Amino acid sequence: MKMKITKSIFIAIALIAFSSQSCDDYLNEELISGVSAGGYYSRAAGLEDAVDATYSFLREIYSNERAHSLSIFGTDTHTNGADGGYKGFNRYDNELNSTVNILDQQWTFLYQGINQANAVLNRIDGVADMAESVKIVRRAEVSFLRAFYYFYLVRTWGDVHFTLEETVGAEVNANKTAQSTIYADGIIPDLEFAIDNLPVTQGNYGRATKPAAEFLLGHVYLTRGYQSFGTPNDFVEAEALLSNVIDDYSFALIQSHKQLWDQDNQLNSEVIWAIQYSTDLILNSGVGNRAHLYFGSEYDVQPGMIRDIANGRPFKRFRPTDHMIDVWATERVNDQRYEDTYKHVYYSNDNRTAGNGIPLWKQVHVDKGARKADGSIVTAADIGQRRFEVGDTALYYPGPGQDANWLGDEKLTVRYTVITKDKASYPASDLPTSDPNYYPSDPFFYNERLFPTIAKFFDPRRPAIQHEAGSRDWFVMRLADAYLLRAEARFNDNDAAGAAADINVVRTRAAKPGKIADMQIAEGDVTLDRILLERALELDAEQVRWFDLARTGKLVEYVRLYNPLGAPNIENYHIYRPIPQTQIDRTLGGYPQNEGY
Repeated sequence: MKMKITKSIFIAIALIAFSSQSCDDYLNEELISGVSAGGYYSRAAGLEDAVDATYSFLREIYSNERAHSLSIFGTDTHTNGADGGYKGFNRYDNELNSTVNILDQQWTFLYQGINQANAVLNRIDGVADMAESVKIVRRAEVSFLRAFYYFYLVRTWGDVHFTLEETVGAEVNANKTAQSTIYADGIIPDLEFAIDNLPVTQGNYGRATKPAAEFLLGHVYLTRGYQSFGTPNDFVEAEALLSNVIDDYSFALIQSHKQLWDQDNQLNSEVIWAIQYSTDLILNSGVGNRAHLYFGSEYDVQPGMIRDIANGRPFKRFRPTDHMIDVWATERVNDQRYEDTYKHVYYSNDNRTAGNGIPLWKQVHVDKGARKADGSIVTAADIGQRRFEVGDTALYYPGPGQDANWLGDEKLTVRYTVITKDKASYPASDLPTSDPNYYPSDPFFYNERLFPTIAKFFDPRRPAIQHEAGSRDWFVMRLADAYLLRAEARFNDNDAAGAAADINVVRTRAAKPGKIADMQIAEGDVTLDRILLERALELDAEQVRWFDLARTGKLVEYVRLYNPLGAPNIENYHIYRPIPQTQIDRTLGGYPQNEGY
């Protein structure tokens, strides 16, 4: 495939070489090389491959640390763990600047996707051996994708380069178009065309569909409604489109979050549109869903534990803020979602006899009246013996709201390590002594290495412990999100009753047994803050939080209230990211930087 480099938009590859990525029986993308784009795209087979290649950038946009750093760092729900970089996106300090590589990477992939879409749309009329009915659907697909990529760009950077023409050859000029124009002349017309011409379902799972386009356009109108160039009618349009998605098709909420995030149940009635990853993909190309890496606590060096596939490879990148933990502590009384999506117990898998092997009974356990597996009291004769065996509980996270059940004495009466939030709950009389033989290595408390681990993205199908690329699909659009977006649109259209009804649909599914009535909210309870609270609970860590807060104008307020690391530094201009320095340097005469950077 002919490669065309641009020096302006930083669309580094104009007609990108097709990836050697595969989704098994779903959407296939093949490596095509040694042919010219002009000749290959003129035939139906080549054009089909070009359409498939337009999807390939989605995997790069959503799969890795970059995607999460740009979407959940620096919010009220997540802060940084011990390891990794890009912490400036959480702290809003001078490490958040135009030279950070994840900015130019995301910018590049988005513009590569746009240019690939432009190439298809510019060339499809010249394909003689493709039926017109097929052409219409393929045009609609790439129009959907082009709109999707531009929507990500304007939400992240505001005013950006805009073109609907294919980039051919090197360019050194770029425009900075008002996002109002990009909405009006690009995103919305593309999605209207997609809605009019996409089928309700596609033979290849993962292709764009009519309900996916309606969902996206509803999200687009909702987002534009908050902008200075938006209108109240944007919220009306958003509600109508999201109502189509909710009411006109066969989508239905899965019974529980536990079932929703079961990797064997990914093709389910709640998913409107997803990006596919597969075991074939991760073994052959290495482009896989890496979300399983980033939310894990450091279990693998704790007493009785070693790293394994089932518990994940803990990169310790993102952890819940204290605020999010407090929110869960309140909601968890009636809400099942914490139980279903966070990890509570780690079972010992360590047969070693040295190092971090299974811990031993010590004098402190005798003094505190600890009990063995058979329920008998630990005595002096047990000192030096293993506290538990392989397969028994080694680590236990009671989780938000449960610390009061695990004060110092309670922690020292059980065989396993109990990890809680606050040292304040631990009696001063039980703090460490100078005698290491007396005081055990536990108890532990939340910190940048030990924290509640979200388990939505765990991937037990990985072929080896160290393997990073995962095969779990990424749910970009699901029905619960549609209900909450419609609730937001209804609220902004002064329909608090309708908004409460939508929120209650989601909360009914989330209720613990016997707690449905307790989970319902009233019309008078509906505020924008209440809607954002529900989105935090339902869509925890799903790459939407930064966009939610930026869209609604709540980002600065929430970070100052709930994210101590970002609070001292965040300013109003942080609702947009800095333009990548590579874009500025490669544009003739420079490229305007966003305010504040």
